[in-house]
Amino acid sequence: MDDLAGAPIVIGIDLGTSEAKAIAVTLDGRPVAIRRAGYPTDTGSDGRAEQDPGTWWVAVAAAVRSLGVDAAHVAAICGVAQGPTLVAADAAGNAVRPALTWQDRRVRTSGFGFLPAMTWLAGEEPETLARAAWLLPAWDALGLWLTGEAATATQAHETPIDGAALASAGIPQRLLPPRRPFGAPLGSLRAEAASALGLRVGTPVVTGVNDGASSMLGAGLLHPGDAVDTGGTSGGLAVYADHAVPVPGFYCAPAPLPGRWAVGGAMAALGASLDWLRSSVLGDRWTLGELFAEAAAAPAGADGIVFLPYLAGERAPVFDERARGAFTGLTLDHGRGHLVRAVLEGAAYAMRSVAEPLASAGAPIRELRLAGRATPGDLWGQIKADVLGVPVAMPVIGDTAVLGAAILAAVGSGAVADLETAVGAMTGVARRLVPDPATRDIYRERYADYGEHYPMLRRL
Repeated sequence: MDDLAGAPIVIGIDLGTSEAKAIAVTLDGRPVAIRRAGYPTDTGSDGRAEQDPGTWWVAVAAAVRSLGVDAAHVAAICGVAQGPTLVAADAAGNAVRPALTWQDRRVRTSGFGFLPAMTWLAGEEPETLARAAWLLPAWDALGLWLTGEAATATQAHETPIDGAALASAGIPQRLLPPRRPFGAPLGSLRAEAASALGLRVGTPVVTGVNDGASSMLGAGLLHPGDAVDTGGTSGGLAVYADHAVPVPGFYCAPAPLPGRWAVGGAMAALGASLDWLRSSVLGDRWTLGELFAEAAAAPAGADGIVFLPYLAGERAPVFDERARGAFTGLTLDHGRGHLVRAVLEGAAYAMRSVAEPLASAGAPIRELRLAGRATPGDLWGQIKADVLGVPVAMPVIGDTAVLGAAILAAVGSGAVADLETAVGAMTGVARRLVPDPATRDIYRERYADYGEHYPMLRRL
């Protein structure tokens, strides 16, 4: 830490699906500390998936305070978050009801985004709208708590929600704060927030964005063909292109880095599938290290088992809320290691099912960077390299979404000239994995099997 003494520091915050992360990093990308604190999700058989924003703030405060930084050296702070997750807040920023998370299936039955969530509130809880001063994405709620300023942070391609659509749904226009570009100055850290975080009053605060976009920055994507596996609970894949590459149903929009387009798709439960197997099925009796060691001892292709990771329905590429997970090919000869390996491979097959239509449309992957949760060794990364047939890079800082927030803080506060400079200076690759030719035929056959499963099982 001595070599960091006196160096300017930026802080990034990420309100993820299950935990808040905070990072302190220098302007040349040297991490000072990364800390995290979790919070629960209230789920129900009706499809409910809600979180108390008060627990977010407790977790943010705990994570930032435990960074242990010298507040005098903090140049700026920025928060990003899960989405689309909607917060209904009063004028002081206090939530008037639990947040509707992106996992809430009651909302997703009418679409995926903030307007469906607002429409659901207007129809089911008009009293909530009457009590609210603002309807905010999670990252804008965090900005409000930090500064007292309500704003709707937007990317360049985003257009305001149509006023006629709001009126038709019974949503007052007054509930949507003024628009500001993401990664721009929002305000200064107010006294109450500074006290909670252990930082200076007046520290510059920069507008945030969804953590998927932030992860593209933190993963170090710069050139066409650079891609990121966003990891985390849901999972997703985004590829940079130098022009728009429309694929029906998939994401295609200007990237957070100027001059680039981001195309890709988000899934529903890739990381959650591993959590489910480890906890709900195996009862947390084995560590991830033990489970990954058993999976590594199982052969490529999991000795014939195929796993569909549709435990929460599925987004890209099938877009079916009624899709369901499945293990197929089980025999008495299979054991725990085979099941774990099948889950890891199923996630890689799901990613390939997104990557292939993107490549056919003109956005092939040149190199895939892994983001999100750290896992033991290189097994999962190697499986992804082998299944997708592309090199996989392991970033120096794997928590790419929260690092992206720090990058936005550096640029939005003027500490670094532009995003491209900041991405180049503050990200790096620890090591690379290349596809193993010995598994090529096995995974080609298993992926073909995987592709046949959903159409057949859908009828059931």
